Amino acid sequence: MPVPRSLPELDDEVTFARYPFLPQASGWIRSMAVEHAIDLDELLDGSWMEKARSRARIRLIDSIQSKEGVEVVGGDLFTEEGRIIEAFSFYYARLVVCASEDERLIARWAQAEAARAEQILIKDTKNLELIARTYISEIERKEGKGSRQAAMSIGSGAGDMRALRQSQSGPVWNIGLSDFIEICPKITGARWRLPNCDVHQGWVALFDEQTYGSSAKLARLLRERIKQGVEQDALEKMAEITTDLAIRLAEPVGMVRNLMSNQASEAIALVGADESDWPPCMRKAASDLASGVNLNHFGRVFLASMSAVLALPKESCVNSFRGAPDFNESTTSYQVDHVYQHGYTPSGCGKLKVNHNCPVLPGDDRLCDQPWLDHPLKYIRATQRWKARTQSTQPAPAPTPAAPPEQEAQAQEEKP
Repeated sequence: MPVPRSLPELDDEVTFARYPFLPQASGWIRSMAVEHAIDLDELLDGSWMEKARSRARIRLIDSIQSKEGVEVVGGDLFTEEGRIIEAFSFYYARLVVCASEDERLIARWAQAEAARAEQILIKDTKNLELIARTYISEIERKEGKGSRQAAMSIGSGAGDMRALRQSQSGPVWNIGLSDFIEICPKITGARWRLPNCDVHQGWVALFDEQTYGSSAKLARLLRERIKQGVEQDALEKMAEITTDLAIRLAEPVGMVRNLMSNQASEAIALVGADESDWPPCMRKAASDLASGVNLNHFGRVFLASMSAVLALPKESCVNSFRGAPDFNESTTSYQVDHVYQHGYTPSGCGKLKVNHNCPVLPGDDRLCDQPWLDHPLKYIRATQRWKARTQSTQPAPAPTPAAPPEQEAQAQEEKP
């Protein structure tokens, strides 16, 4: 991985508290620990660190439950106490995930912390370049037509990432080709593919698009480097966790493992879905492809992502596309593998309707008519639970999934 030869100097305590994973922050963390007598015992059990532990629990819960990463809003970083709480909450959370000895949990936590950093960096015009030079070996800045980013408050909530990424008429960034080639395969989207980029004399220009500003693109690239660094540090620290320390962290580790287990249980239930449980949109997409209909791109991604969530074999997913007029086995295998590896979330009913991939009209399917049913995965869960209850009360064949009773379906109001 290309790395800078030297790190830029940073001495702002607010920046260290906001980005405690920075290598430049370690000295400040040590000095705060010495000055305020924060040793391991205090961090784990002391009253002074109780607020830091509470904030750490929130960080851990967000890392598992939130798709947007750890909540941006923390303590008051403009007081010394607030900065200490925010910084040491990161270190306590890292201790917990390391004590779990679960590499999947460590990866998930690192991803969430990196996603949080991305949201802040988009608005942090003061530190974006310094942090970029910490993680990217070659980067240059070209001034745009003026910046409106400074008007956005870093301390505010994350908001909509799509809105955050919109062009702010700020600087335009170029990064070295070697850095871009190493980072971009980890990011989905055509704009991150090298043939679609402007490459000149070893530099890749991060154009300032209306829907995706240049600074937002740089923050997205930094997210991958930050995740890699946080995850690597945690894996190294995991080897240093002693039995005594693991015992003392058993309670928060148990909390996080239970959250992971609950999510895994939902996934396992979906894996048990057979074709009769599929929602009409998924059945129609598979049927159209089998009939030689040229399903649109949105419908193809939806079918592949649903297949991945249901843990259908990749080979079965690829085979479902064989009837497509433009089927190419190598291309389809590559694209399906990409969807499976990156864990795409299937689109909801609203997007399916907008993209003409919902075949259901009012009255066609009583379950789809329910006001709470806004995602195909809810359809599968409702159908499975209705089947399970029916089979437990009487050994009669399960009715068709199109008409579970409304009062039973009402209990399915949960996120996919």
